[in-house]
Amino acid sequence: MSKKHADLLIENASELATAEDSGEKPLVGKQMQALRIIKDAALAAKNGRVIAVGKTAKIKSMFKASQTIDASGKTVIPGFVDPHTHLVFAGSREEEFEMRLKGATYMEIHRRGGGILKTVRETRRASEGELVENCGKTLKVMLEHGTTTVEAKSGYGLTVEDEVKCLSVTRQLNRTHSIDIVPTFLGAHAIPPEYEKQSNKYVKLIIEEMIPFVTSRKLAEFCDVFCEKGVFSIEQSKRILIAGKKHGLKPKLHADELTPLGGAELAVEIRAVSADHLLYASDKGLKMMAECGVIAVLLPAAAFTLITERYADAGRMIEMGVPIALGTDFNPSCWVENQQLVIALACRQMKMTPGEALTASTINAAHAINRAHAIGSLEAGKKADVLILDVPSHGFLGYRFGTNLVEKVIKEGKLVVDRE
Repeated sequence: MSKKHADLLIENASELATAEDSGEKPLVGKQMQALRIIKDAALAAKNGRVIAVGKTAKIKSMFKASQTIDASGKTVIPGFVDPHTHLVFAGSREEEFEMRLKGATYMEIHRRGGGILKTVRETRRASEGELVENCGKTLKVMLEHGTTTVEAKSGYGLTVEDEVKCLSVTRQLNRTHSIDIVPTFLGAHAIPPEYEKQSNKYVKLIIEEMIPFVTSRKLAEFCDVFCEKGVFSIEQSKRILIAGKKHGLKPKLHADELTPLGGAELAVEIRAVSADHLLYASDKGLKMMAECGVIAVLLPAAAFTLITERYADAGRMIEMGVPIALGTDFNPSCWVENQQLVIALACRQMKMTPGEALTASTINAAHAINRAHAIGSLEAGKKADVLILDVPSHGFLGYRFGTNLVEKVIKEGKLVVDRE
């Protein structure tokens, strides 16, 4: 029998590890640990898609390829999906790191005009070209560390013009960079200084001007709100997200990060795709999320950079049946481009297993940005977004950290990073 042609064949892998797509719903509970693991594995791809995975002998008997990669002694996994980043910004906030070391809290820095508002000032001053250049450098580092798809929020403009500028940067980069970028409108990231003590007036601007303008240009797919004490209230967040839904934006929510405000409950009420952070989420809210399938996007690097001993209780969430995804929360306060470090923090600080963390960083993260039909697992028909790790098993994720385990990155069947 003649062999079929493939564009790419990865062969002799010590292990291929992938969560299996469960269809329209993310994986929960014990499903998160139940990876499909193939020893002495191979993967064939054609036209940017996976066409087969299995034992090397079987796949080689079926296919011949234009390009072959020997993955002996190495591990093959899906490309990481980062479902929560604040990609587009200018400037930095390294001085705030020292302030935190001396005991300043997130909201204390914010009230002094630092934090988000400092980045807003610098992002407003930056040109679109400068932002494209800055973000391109970030994406390069992310790709080198294995991230092949990212969600990118606006939120450092806080005017119609500057929010559109940030989302336009996202669109331009999505057209030119190897990484796929999913855009989220986050005009409700903070109250800008020109609306100090006039938060409802700013909410009106978001609802009546920002959202209609952004959606008229098809610049975003999701709408997010920083629902937090001293920022946007439950009532304000609800109004904004409902307005976004009316214009076709799917709701997401920064919820219960710094205080127990009821963000998890709100996420269920408005049928959000995800509620993110959740360090102070109530048991009631988490139970509601489990029942309704709202994804918990957990961000352990954010808790780490806040220099807090409190992390989201991933173990309890998994027991309750809450679907969990992991993201970096990349931003100028949490400057981490490396999803492998996030996995290490999730394992060590939130007691997730490497298998659970891999599921949360791939298929469940893909569900959190409505891309699970195309990415997040290594299965026939999905995009050939593949990582080759220079370790013999996926168990090294979280266990070995502080170095880059990714040797090769394949994006839609093309080798885009090769560190060998």
